[in-house]
Amino acid sequence: MAVKYILFDLDGTLLDTNELIVQSFRHTYKEHLNKDVPREYIIQSFGEILRTTLERECKDCVEAALTTYRSFQQEHFESYITLHLGVREALEKLTAKGYKLGIVTSRLNESALRGLKFFDIEGYFHSIIGADDTDLHKPDPTPARMALEAMGGRAEEAVLVGDSPFDIQCAKNTGMVSVAVGWSALPREVYMQYEPDYVVDTMEELVELIYSL
Repeated sequence: MAVKYILFDLDGTLLDTNELIVQSFRHTYKEHLNKDVPREYIIQSFGEILRTTLERECKDCVEAALTTYRSFQQEHFESYITLHLGVREALEKLTAKGYKLGIVTSRLNESALRGLKFFDIEGYFHSIIGADDTDLHKPDPTPARMALEAMGGRAEEAVLVGDSPFDIQCAKNTGMVSVAVGWSALPREVYMQYEPDYVVDTMEELVELIYSL
């Protein structure tokens, strides 16, 4: 069955929020644990729900750490984010061809919308499922199923594009085609262990792949 629906992860896939996330964690760990945490260590948790990460790293001060992290992001959000190369053009092409686009993100809905609106791309998406829309998160299939249901789609007609093992596993658990992006902050060997159906290195390459499915 031909692909009609495309779900995207947000952080690291459409938006380059890597520096924002790294600096937010560094600030939080310094504030609450008095630790200087290496960038490489922080990147290992990319794609994971924020609360899950902080419950592991800041066991005795989770709520305070959440507040610190989110306050830092709120203050510095636009200073640290960029739109990945070719994203706007790809969204335009896919929309023009009649594909329905959605987002499944581990970011809170309000924050996700803030990023999309900052780059004026929110209008391309028919469905946005954030971390506060469900208690079950990637790699669980629930958020992807919610996004598809909101668009009237089915898993066998859909692709999920992302930059982390959580995205690849979510696609597989939902019965969707999984596409990993080569511009992930994670080393390629990390997400390749999860055997994505396809890997693309540019948004232009992604568009051509979607056309072929």
